[in-house]
Amino acid sequence: MLQQIFHPILIALFFLLNVNTNLAFAQKKLVKETIVDSLTFTQNRKIVNSLNTNVWLKRDFILDSIQIPYRLLLPKAPKSVKKSYPLVITFHNSTRIGTDNEQQLEPLAKIWLRPEIYNDYPCYVVAPQFNSRSSNYANDEVGTAISKPSADVSALLKLIAQLVEEYPDIDRNRIYLIGYSMGASTAQNLLNLAPDKFAATVSIAAVSDFSNLQKIRLKNIWLIHGEKDDENPYQSSLALFDRLASNKNLVFTTFTNLNHNNIVIPFLLTEEIPKWLFSKRK
Repeated sequence: MLQQIFHPILIALFFLLNVNTNLAFAQKKLVKETIVDSLTFTQNRKIVNSLNTNVWLKRDFILDSIQIPYRLLLPKAPKSVKKSYPLVITFHNSTRIGTDNEQQLEPLAKIWLRPEIYNDYPCYVVAPQFNSRSSNYANDEVGTAISKPSADVSALLKLIAQLVEEYPDIDRNRIYLIGYSMGASTAQNLLNLAPDKFAATVSIAAVSDFSNLQKIRLKNIWLIHGEKDDENPYQSSLALFDRLASNKNLVFTTFTNLNHNNIVIPFLLTEEIPKWLFSKRK
């Protein structure tokens, strides 16, 4: 009789334990119902766009026939303190394509200038500018939107190597990628090209890169997408989330009420992105 009672209980306990274990070792999916009104949209952008970008150094990277202008933000820290700093590479969206070495400093890049971020999260920040699309889109055999890098993207690996040599206090175990729209796709492209070089990636409203899933299956990845995005399909990020089902280091944040144009607004005046990145190492 006792066996008949305890047997189904044991089965139930085993099931619950198994589910909890699987959840503990799976990715994390977050759903937010944030709403961005026109006033918040305007104010948040105005605050970051008012920051003085003159502290960013202007440089050019040349490799054979490839020329990439870029801006470099140095860490704000006492010179007498010997320590290492992360390197953040931030990628612009397609509306910032050009050669003026100015336009790539979009609001998502400028957050690193906010006093509380600049002071509390000292790091090197690199913002390259592409003179044509850095990531190109297509559909795979089942109709999922996918991205592929331009030749300029792989050249950035040489630029990173140069910077690490020039600034020995860059922490090679904390090199981060971040981008929005085409820039988010580019961040994914670079991660897939050289997964061993990067500690974490923040991808906002990307068309995803599925080219090297086996190598990125344990990487720290934060996917952010608006469910109402009618430019870069939300389904592409969802498909990447599903195909990396075993990656416990993957977070997918869905904003149910946001679209392609307002998806970065909730992150412009917070420390969410720097805080998450700085918690990750290779």
